[in-house]
Amino acid sequence: MYRSYWNMEYNPFSKEISTDKMYKTEDFNEAITRLEFLEKTRGIGLFTGLPGTGKTYTIKYFLENLNSGLYKIVYLPLTSVSVIDFYRALCIGLNLEEKNSKTRMFFNIQNNIKKIVQEQKKHLIIAIDEVQLLKSEILTDLKILFNFEMDSKNMATVILIGLPVINHVLSRSVHEDLKQRIVMNYDFKGLSKEDIKRYIKDRLDLVKVNEDKVCETVYEVLPNIVDGSIRKLNLIMERALILGAIEKNQRIDNELIMKASNDINLV
Repeated sequence: MYRSYWNMEYNPFSKEISTDKMYKTEDFNEAITRLEFLEKTRGIGLFTGLPGTGKTYTIKYFLENLNSGLYKIVYLPLTSVSVIDFYRALCIGLNLEEKNSKTRMFFNIQNNIKKIVQEQKKHLIIAIDEVQLLKSEILTDLKILFNFEMDSKNMATVILIGLPVINHVLSRSVHEDLKQRIVMNYDFKGLSKEDIKRYIKDRLDLVKVNEDKVCETVYEVLPNIVDGSIRKLNLIMERALILGAIEKNQRIDNELIMKASNDINLV
């Protein structure tokens, strides 16, 4: 096993690392600050970024650390659906009976939101992932779904998560109303060169592996390979450790990184 070769108790580049051991990137800190503001003001927030830059992970961390007694959390990951199926998914998240009528579900959802907020005294947060896949009709309905008391109150916090292309979609005149309702947005930049170096050293420190096991030149080539993606960096580092163990290398060098990169691009 490669872990025993490097004297590691576990893989420090695994996505299954517990949140108390997570590395908080610059993106993470910036996004959390904005999420905290959004939570206080309510309304709609938009969080975008390229694949693997940590959008969903950051928001998941934020939501999991809220008091379940004070918050009702609904997370919708499946967005490549019809309008009626979107309403059904929202009903499931709110523990409502699904209907065949969009109109019935619309009013049931609105009434349930009022009940959660006004009677149960809970803060409702609805997070919708991969919003770039939502049909135009659903985006149009979002501004209506969360319109309460003639648009004078924000009853819920809505977090929209997706790829940057959603900004182009929302720039269309048909979605101007929804765009104007977005009170907070953040675009994940991804790992910088400095972030990559700090991240790798932090991960190795978790398993008490000396940072000199990674050649300094590696930090010059990695930024162009991972393109800001934490997910891709984790995959490459894990594969480099595996290849290093197979080849009995003492250090992770540029050659191993390139081999690892080629391997994951073929997966």
